[in-house]
Amino acid sequence: MTHPQEKVVLITGASSGIGEATARLLAGEGAKVVLGARRTDRLEAITSDITEAGGSAAFQALDVTDAQSVKRFVEFAQGEYGRVDVLFNNAGIMPLSPMSALKTDEWNDIIDINVKGVLNGIAAILPVMEAQGSGQIINTASTGAHAVAGTCGVYCASKYAVHAISEGLRQETDRIRVTVISPGVTTTELGHDITDPSAAGLLQELRGASLSPDAVASTVLYAISQPAGVDVNEMIIRTVTSHGHAF
Repeated sequence: MTHPQEKVVLITGASSGIGEATARLLAGEGAKVVLGARRTDRLEAITSDITEAGGSAAFQALDVTDAQSVKRFVEFAQGEYGRVDVLFNNAGIMPLSPMSALKTDEWNDIIDINVKGVLNGIAAILPVMEAQGSGQIINTASTGAHAVAGTCGVYCASKYAVHAISEGLRQETDRIRVTVISPGVTTTELGHDITDPSAAGLLQELRGASLSPDAVASTVLYAISQPAGVDVNEMIIRTVTSHGHAF
């Protein structure tokens, strides 16, 4: 195992949930974390907590749907710490709804954040890591990248895309590690933006067997702690009590 100390780790969607938990865990392990999200008040509070506890953290406003915003985020991290070692493409949304509800604006938001956001992250970080000759890109997919359920079609499609993008990138590079993490239902703010009552009920039911954000954060720590020649390509994480269910 390689200790993550001194690694510079960029985290999108870092203002809550898995992103926040990962930032706190990695900083506690000695990594230098750079937090990005739209809610800068939350980022400021988390960064303050980390630094007061003796960790190293910085934050920058970030909109993953804006390629230039993502590029500025990477440049900010380089300016703060001189290099980047890991990008955790974690930002995502999950406004579930049946297709018949025709919530096309929400469909577009899912694609813009969950798919284009990951691509924007890769586009911003790949030239930097290629120039360094090393690096790691970690993408958050979902058990929804392996199974589909009614009301989840568009969301699952976005996560299937993340899985495919990650696998394609892995095959194209022999110097950059690529990891896709597929958590089952996790207790986070994800899904707070569901506007369809039936979909909200489904999520509530699924959360009867729910992971904690800390559990997912520990898998990120595991992936980045492997020796340089070892690439953990995918981890699917579920609670034991979710056995027998697709998610």
